Amino acid sequence: MCSPQESGMNALSARMLTRNRSLGPGAGPRGCGEEPAPPRRGEAAAEARKSHSPVKRRRKAQRLCVAYEGSDSEKGEKAEPLKVPVWEPQDWQQQLVNIRAMRSKKDAPVDHLGVEHCYDSSAPPKVRRYQVLLSLMLSSQTKDQVTAGAMQRLRAQGLTVDSILQTDDATLGKLIYPVGFWRSKVKYIKQTSTILQQRYGGDIPASVAELVALPGVGPKMAHLAMAVAWGTVSGIAVDTHVHRIANRLRWTKKATKSPEETRAALEEWLPRELWHEINGLLVGFGQQTCLPVRPRCQACLNQALCPAAQGL
Repeated sequence: MCSPQESGMNALSARMLTRNRSLGPGAGPRGCGEEPAPPRRGEAAAEARKSHSPVKRRRKAQRLCVAYEGSDSEKGEKAEPLKVPVWEPQDWQQQLVNIRAMRSKKDAPVDHLGVEHCYDSSAPPKVRRYQVLLSLMLSSQTKDQVTAGAMQRLRAQGLTVDSILQTDDATLGKLIYPVGFWRSKVKYIKQTSTILQQRYGGDIPASVAELVALPGVGPKMAHLAMAVAWGTVSGIAVDTHVHRIANRLRWTKKATKSPEETRAALEEWLPRELWHEINGLLVGFGQQTCLPVRPRCQACLNQALCPAAQGL
């Protein structure tokens, strides 16, 4: 016979044993040498959502840690952008050195009669800028000597916006003759001077877009006007000399058909710090050595480096 206490103990043990069996293996207390059975997939997901299990948090932290350690900001370094190879002509640097050597005396017509020498340096800034633009308009299809002569005659009459507008077309034509297309230039000069007086107070625009919008002003004139009148390098001024020489030296990736096309091709690769000098340098070279007809290749330091010279 069992005492009442022993009967109670036996009943409690029986109930615990029955409960453990109903829960299945691994339901008993841990730490007794038995591994708990892994929960089923649905149960694990539910349990994780309810309890935010430490295992899931450790996985998330680990992923973030790996991504952070692999970034350049962890090392304090910036990722370098990919360098796209830029096309440039073969031997262009040596060719440029040789041209500078041949132009070292600065004795070509452009060096003494170019746009930088045609305006009145003692005139007010606004008048000087107007004279620069006018000399550029006259220089189209005209030799520097002829342009300089026309500018000298105009300045003797007092070359300002007002004086030009007060000059009749016949007199203006006589003053600028024999510049190329002088009749058309008389008309363009009058039209442009009127616009400058009405819209710009007698001054010239300070942008390429506004300059090329003026009658008789092209891209080459606009870029030179920006450089000489405003002291701003806005692009490469390309005339017939620069256009011809750039193609002879193969300074364009492919042959170009117009000065404006040549300008775009040169600006793609020529360092910007060289843009300001390339016009005067090549114009003088074209006037003295790399002539349009019968170029003086025998006297050129680039004879062995010039593709065009190889065919002559």
